[in-house]
Amino acid sequence: MVNIAIIGLGSMGKNHYRILKNMSNVNITALCDIEKNSCYNEPFYIDIDEMLKNENIDAVIIAVPTFLHKNIALKVAQYNKDMFIEKPAASTIEDAKEILEIVEKKNLKSCIGHVERFNPAILNIKNELKKRTIYTIEITRVGPFPPRISDVGVLTDLAVHDIDLIRYITGKNILEKSIFKSQKIHNHYEDNAVLSFLLEDEIIASITTNWLTPFKRRKVEVACEKIYYEADLIAQTLQGFYDYQTDNSYRVRDFHIKKDEPLLKELEAFIKYLKSGDRGNLASIEDSIETLKVALPK
Repeated sequence: MVNIAIIGLGSMGKNHYRILKNMSNVNITALCDIEKNSCYNEPFYIDIDEMLKNENIDAVIIAVPTFLHKNIALKVAQYNKDMFIEKPAASTIEDAKEILEIVEKKNLKSCIGHVERFNPAILNIKNELKKRTIYTIEITRVGPFPPRISDVGVLTDLAVHDIDLIRYITGKNILEKSIFKSQKIHNHYEDNAVLSFLLEDEIIASITTNWLTPFKRRKVEVACEKIYYEADLIAQTLQGFYDYQTDNSYRVRDFHIKKDEPLLKELEAFIKYLKSGDRGNLASIEDSIETLKVALPK
């Protein structure tokens, strides 16, 4: 049994709680947030130090706003607890490096919550691409403005998902980038952006992301030699278009995908990592730093 504490009971923290509560090999030892919540039966703390001192904790889920990641992660590390930090690792590259330094110094297990790595559609397209020559990748991640997001813009909240996915599914590094962004409705940050990249092996990639679209769309399209893939991350589907003919006809393959909850698979991987040391598909702090290098201005 692994004893887990959750810091931050906002939208994402509640999702972690819901899933961990139903995992037979996990015990939620304690919860912590800025205000006491009587909806939970577990010991509930407002003071992080008090929780870490008093409770039997193996690892901590950090699901607070991004600007708080560094201070909380450093505090958790001081108590020698392993940690799962929701993406991105921190608000700045320097803060993320500071977290990495103390985690390495204390030999703690850590990961960053890039949940899309565990989307069945992504796992299937990644497997398909192992045997293909990739030409281009286009990712669309758009939707309406979420009022809960006040501390970051679309680059840090949304685009980091897809920067990580581009590196993850191709296994290639980003060599050059070009980012265009604008602020239309958000009070302080960009809410509309288009990103273009050149990867190793002359792979071209792009991301379209915004909080201006009245519906959610999460799609990954990959052009390869002799086949074109289209993955829908919401519907968890994958199609392949191939065998193009001179009359513009082509064949379509619908891949069989077993639908699943990505966060459940990610948390299962985290528990396995805590027990065995096998990181599997989990994103590391180093991965998040590379993503932040791309997403943030120099």
